[in-house]
Amino acid sequence: MAIIYHITSLAAWKLANETGSYTSPSLKEEGFIHCSEERQIPAVLDRYFKGKKELVKLVLDTDKLTSPLYFDWSPSVEDTFPHIYGPINLDAIQVVVAI
Repeated sequence: MAIIYHITSLAAWKLANETGSYTSPSLKEEGFIHCSEERQIPAVLDRYFKGKKELVKLVLDTDKLTSPLYFDWSPSVEDTFPHIYGPINLDAIQVVVAI
């Protein structure tokens, strides 16, 4: 079981519980949902979520994902990040951690 993470708002997490799966605006805009490995979370929080409140970290079991997962190179930060190319099924989310 490999673990990856996705940072989102508490409101988006609540909506996922109502709809039965999690999506993000990036899925429509870029074709995938951005995720991170544990070592990448501090920099992701600093780059994209600085000053934002009511955030949660979704802890994802990659073996349970029903949408494709790829690790893509990000030239802007010179690192490889996990991207999910479809909605995240709720049973792949192992834990939700308040940030």
